[in-house]
Amino acid sequence: MCVTCMCVATQRSITSTTRARATESKSIRPGIRLARYVKAGQHEKTIELYQEMQQKGTSRDNFTFVPVLNACASLRALEAGRKVHEEIIQSGCKADVFVGSSLVDMYAKCGSLEDAQRVFSKMPTRDAVTWTAMILGHVKCGQGQKALELFQQMQQEGVEPDSVTFVGVLNACASIVALEEGRHVHEQIIETGCNSDVFVGNSLVDMYAKCGSMEDAERVFNKMLSRNVVTWNTMILGYVKCGQGSKALELFQQMQQEVAFVGNSLIDMYAKCGSIEDARRVFNKLPSCDVVSWNVMIFGHVKYGQGQKALELFRQMQEEGVQPTPLTLVGVLNACASVVALEEGRRTHDWVIKSGWDSNVFVGNSLIDMYAKCGGLIDALKVFNKMPSRDVVTWNAMIGGYAIHGHGKEALKQFEQMREEGVQPDDTTFVCLLSACSHSGLVDEGLRFYSSMSTVYMISANLQHYTCMVDLLGRAGRLHEAENMVLAMRYKPQVAAWRALLGACRIHGNVEMGERVAKQVLELEPENAAGYVLLSNLYTATGNRDLSENIERERKERSVKKHPGRTWIEVDNEVHTFVVDDQHHPQMIEIHAELKRLSGLMHDAGYVPDTNFVLHDVEEEEKVFHLCHHSEKLAIAFGLINSAPGTPLCIRKNLRVCRDCHTSTKFISKVVGRAIMVRDANRFHHFQDGECSCRDYW
Repeated sequence: MCVTCMCVATQRSITSTTRARATESKSIRPGIRLARYVKAGQHEKTIELYQEMQQKGTSRDNFTFVPVLNACASLRALEAGRKVHEEIIQSGCKADVFVGSSLVDMYAKCGSLEDAQRVFSKMPTRDAVTWTAMILGHVKCGQGQKALELFQQMQQEGVEPDSVTFVGVLNACASIVALEEGRHVHEQIIETGCNSDVFVGNSLVDMYAKCGSMEDAERVFNKMLSRNVVTWNTMILGYVKCGQGSKALELFQQMQQEVAFVGNSLIDMYAKCGSIEDARRVFNKLPSCDVVSWNVMIFGHVKYGQGQKALELFRQMQEEGVQPTPLTLVGVLNACASVVALEEGRRTHDWVIKSGWDSNVFVGNSLIDMYAKCGGLIDALKVFNKMPSRDVVTWNAMIGGYAIHGHGKEALKQFEQMREEGVQPDDTTFVCLLSACSHSGLVDEGLRFYSSMSTVYMISANLQHYTCMVDLLGRAGRLHEAENMVLAMRYKPQVAAWRALLGACRIHGNVEMGERVAKQVLELEPENAAGYVLLSNLYTATGNRDLSENIERERKERSVKKHPGRTWIEVDNEVHTFVVDDQHHPQMIEIHAELKRLSGLMHDAGYVPDTNFVLHDVEEEEKVFHLCHHSEKLAIAFGLINSAPGTPLCIRKNLRVCRDCHTSTKFISKVVGRAIMVRDANRFHHFQDGECSCRDYW
């Protein structure tokens, strides 16, 4: 485990040194992108981008060589690393200490110590990173004695070891049970002041335990200023291996009663693994919870789509007197965005201002995102304009906000302003731009942006970009171009791209292509009802009622369940949830009465129910009744009877709004004189005076 930590630290050291030299490089932009991909763990993407640079003849130097070597090392891609090495030799960069260190690290991690040694031996200058990479490589390959010899040689040459080096050397001592050598290294660690490093401390405990000296391990353990779960586990395992089971149990009990970070680590581990209930159990058992505990739980609930629970946790946190940090508020704002809790978001904004964190760029970015996703685009723009500093995430949040509201041209203007201010766009920027073009029917603009990604900004298209383009072309009726794009994807087409194309086939009534595409969707996601529903709706829209019912029958026979339509509305600071044909809300009698009243007003205004998509084998009158009780209509009726006349309504739906609900909401906005904002699974719809902001293009 310590070796793994050491490898990560070595890579970070190399990457940070390279970044510091960025201004000297002619390849700064592609080099920065490569380094970002490495930092994000997208190693295959790093190598792919580097290969594109080769094909295009883009200038490559030490600033581009280092991150791609790091990627090869992480993937254990020895042959790819050797090819990069050949290019380095041809480029004349072979004498560079940073490139040389990366080569040594790559060969060592790929298990080719002979190649690593050859590069190492030819380097005219070697720093601590170079030596550490060699030491770690020998430890990994089970050559602990050789690693210690290298450490001695390193010191003889006057190269000072750092904490990362010491971790590797201690692992070497542990691997060959070299207790005396380990004690000597311990003395050096104390002399250099590295003994306060938790990773060095853990390695010392591990070395002493594996060398059979639990007394020394105890002394190190007791003197450690900070410990983590690894520290405790190492000590407990050491006692177990030495036959001191009672001490292991005693220490385990002490660990459970120890400071909050142990519990926080467990909570974080469970939350990241998707087991939010286990995380909650640990959280509830902690004798006291600090702000870190609360933050981990809030973010865990947000990540797994439980925004309302995250907000409940924040309220509970306040009741218990725990002061939030900027990170807490970022999590809470994300929760507000996920459940369209605009008023809760505004109260959180007040917290931000009172706490003086409104100048924090991360909090500001979350405020923009929250307001945009809750329908407060004007509020988002106000926050954006007041921010003292902005990064690319800030601009992406604003461009993305315009996109989901269907303001494509405003999104494009925002991008131009971003360029004028010298902010370099990233992958996400173009996802937002292409999405804005798709929602607004700006096909030519979208094609131009897609082309400029690689030719101007050196950004390779990923799956999100492809899916946006398929959606853009498909919505515009250019179905064959969209299909060709899916088939030509460098990646194996994911279901999202096929689903976007199937949705376009439904919009434009192309049954032949729809059947072909649906086959792909159902093969990739046989347990997801989305493919069945889209194909069924396509058949219904084109008058193939029997085929539509056959698809529905097939879905049921395969026990594939549809996600029920669910709609949320916030009234008086409380979020209410509705499902189709809901009968459980305490105000359901009043809601039904309001729906009946609305039905009469809409009928008089010319509304005709669209029963084509009601698949129930029932009479027309019952189909109309079923349509009237879709979840968004129930939510709108509830909002009308529980808010003052003229008050705008804002609702959120988990699925794409259906055609009849879209038509009826236009009529409702007209007959009751209300602005109604609907955020469905794809975008916002702003209804007013019988019109929708999407202009029926959704």
